[in-house]
Amino acid sequence: MSGPLTGYKIVEFAGIGPGPFCSMLLSDMGAEVLRLDRTEDAGLGIPSDTKYALLNRGRRSVALNLKKKEAVETALKLIEKADGLIEGFRPGVMERLGLGPDVCLKRNPKLVYGRMTGFGQEGPIAHAAGHDINYIAMAGALHMIGREGSKPTPPLNLVGDFGGGALYLAFGMVCGLLEAQKSGKGQVVDTAMVDGAAHLTTFAYGMLPTGRWDAEKRGSNILDSGAPWYDVYETKDGKYVSIGSIETKFYAELMRLTGLDNEDLPKQWDKAGWPKLRARFTEVFKQKTRDEWCEVMEGSDVCFAPVLSPLEVAKHPHNKLRGTFIEVEGVVQPGPAPRFSRTKPEVQRPPARPGQHTDEALKDWGFAAKDIEGLRAAGAVG
Repeated sequence: MSGPLTGYKIVEFAGIGPGPFCSMLLSDMGAEVLRLDRTEDAGLGIPSDTKYALLNRGRRSVALNLKKKEAVETALKLIEKADGLIEGFRPGVMERLGLGPDVCLKRNPKLVYGRMTGFGQEGPIAHAAGHDINYIAMAGALHMIGREGSKPTPPLNLVGDFGGGALYLAFGMVCGLLEAQKSGKGQVVDTAMVDGAAHLTTFAYGMLPTGRWDAEKRGSNILDSGAPWYDVYETKDGKYVSIGSIETKFYAELMRLTGLDNEDLPKQWDKAGWPKLRARFTEVFKQKTRDEWCEVMEGSDVCFAPVLSPLEVAKHPHNKLRGTFIEVEGVVQPGPAPRFSRTKPEVQRPPARPGQHTDEALKDWGFAAKDIEGLRAAGAVG
């Protein structure tokens, strides 16, 4: 491996969603991430033992039965050799297992202890169950997303789980690792998806006082489908194109390439005229197929792109040339991002079955064969 995090060792306590995605990010960048799975099915309702569990890619798996004291001690011995730890349980779970920050940092003072929760480690609802939709609702992000006159639209689980959660934890882990190099001390990274999702909306808070963003009326603003020149339009063949012509010069190019530059239409920033402008754009874009509009606008300064389905993206010439999507054991998936000129990230291995590498990984992390045999006899590993 040559990724920029090569040489760092991370212990990951298996979970779902944002925790595994964070671990995948670190692994793609070269870190050796050891996933600690349960010896029994966790009953999460999401398959984690197939080559399609892409969030688990890049890591080896050790199965531990943390109900056994021998398994807890095994986890602590692994943590002693690690630079970082990632866990995504509710507040207090790791402490009850005997693997809380105080215990782990005592065993390894330089450890960066990464915690992922929805609502944070403290607060009136910190212990409540939740999912992405709840966290972005609490953060104010969900309220902003949707068409005018409609209810809020959940944007998949991209804003809470992956944007406000996994990416913030990965950023926090790297910050913690850099700081530990200088201070020689570890610390806890408390990542809450509510905090991260709220942080992602910072731009809107700068627009609120200017009057350029109406907080109570979704779908009426520049970036939320309110502006007719920042939206998607259906084409003649029932497909869609995206338009983002915010700047004056880009808007002028949009009008030129649609042939609307000589028509008597409302000005770009005349909000009262937006319905009329949208109606005209809707008519024009239905006059050509999506591919025909690509021939006219793709690569121009309109700020244009076809709306591609997940089955089309890997075939687009631009994505194909850059290798934005890769294939691992026959499964097409997004490749590592971002890119580096010298330390090239790559997927280290396909997703592992829980416990697939128990003996191999424990041996590589310093456990003797007789110790591994003893752990099996005690029912501590699987």
